[in-house]
Amino acid sequence: FCGECLQPCLQVPSPLCPLCRVPFDPKKVEKASSVEKQLASYKAPCRGCSKKVTLAKMRSHVSSCAKVQEQMANCPKFVPVVPTSQPIPSNIPNRSTFVCPYCGARNLDQQELVKHCMENHRNDPNKVVCPVCSAMPWGDPSYKSANFLQHLLHRHKFSYDTFVDYNIDEEAALQAALALSLSEN
Repeated sequence: FCGECLQPCLQVPSPLCPLCRVPFDPKKVEKASSVEKQLASYKAPCRGCSKKVTLAKMRSHVSSCAKVQEQMANCPKFVPVVPTSQPIPSNIPNRSTFVCPYCGARNLDQQELVKHCMENHRNDPNKVVCPVCSAMPWGDPSYKSANFLQHLLHRHKFSYDTFVDYNIDEEAALQAALALSLSEN
């Protein structure tokens, strides 16, 4: 794991592996110097400008590459490949703001929810339902996360609205993703 992803795991009393959720000893965390060397030596072309960049610097380059930003701005919205027979629900949940599952603080967007919980509920041992997940079509409103803060930090670093079109069914989303993937390669 990169340091940024592993750091939040190290800041809780009993750290869990972000992948398998098994407890681990932070004193036994060691840098993978061979992987760091590979990332610093291998180059790949940017998907926007085709400039060759080391893998260690690719994320930074892509986030500032004008051609990538232009591609993202011009990316078409997903539309169903074929008309869908599934009805659009009339009671669409609010996916913009959330209620803190610990104290009931309202109108928190995803980033504010993470910040609020880290500042006010860092040591709260209670198992709670993730309000972000439960608002999603695939979410289980009765599932209580064993470590809600770790879940927030690892699962909700981005807004689903950027990547998900809630107005299409699963089959249409799969078809659109496949078509987009084929067109990029």
